[in-house]
Amino acid sequence: MNILILKENEKISDEKFKITGSKFLHLKNILQVKVGQKIFTGELDGLRGFAEVLEINPTSILVNVDLNQKPLEALPIKLILALPRPKILKRILRNISMLGVKEVYLINTYKVEKSFWKSKVLVDKNYETYFLQGLEQSRDTLMPRLYLKNRFKPFVEDELPAIIKGSTALAAHPGPHPVFPQGIRNPLTLAIGPEGGFTDYEIDKLIEAGFQVVQCGTRILRVETALVSLLSQHGLFLQ
Repeated sequence: MNILILKENEKISDEKFKITGSKFLHLKNILQVKVGQKIFTGELDGLRGFAEVLEINPTSILVNVDLNQKPLEALPIKLILALPRPKILKRILRNISMLGVKEVYLINTYKVEKSFWKSKVLVDKNYETYFLQGLEQSRDTLMPRLYLKNRFKPFVEDELPAIIKGSTALAAHPGPHPVFPQGIRNPLTLAIGPEGGFTDYEIDKLIEAGFQVVQCGTRILRVETALVSLLSQHGLFLQ
């Protein structure tokens, strides 16, 4: 935990927060905080700064916060991602959050197994747990927004043209396509398919919606590897 992220339900007053549960245990047992110690802190979807430990009780810690730093700047990328298997999805959600992507669309494709949509990760916004882990690692506070789109054709035809407006729209797909361009500095909408890539029909529909098809190179990468590789080539990444 590189930042203590506080939520609205932990607020006692404008400057005081009461920390319980797993965060309390982490602060007490792992970080072994002391009264008077200052911890880098941020309020979820809000400012960052420091929290001073005021009290350490058997089941809670009381802190006083001074938040005067802006959140980290979001990476200007919208991600369109074919829903991966649940175990991989957890890692991908952490990576997305760590890297600063704030708008994610999980879509259905021919090669996505129907059972993936019943994953516990997607129930009751459980995915926010993995987004939060990414924020804690990267010292960010802005929670990514995730949209579930389990019907490919209506999404691509009815919604995607508006989503990509004003951005460079690229679909990563194996084959004899132009290489993914490096150093893109304008907003980007990036579509990544399932293991093995999109079908020909899906690629045609993406092209109709306004996407250019590109390749990641001669090597066939796993989805989570391709994701990090492609995002890191954006010209504003980690600036």
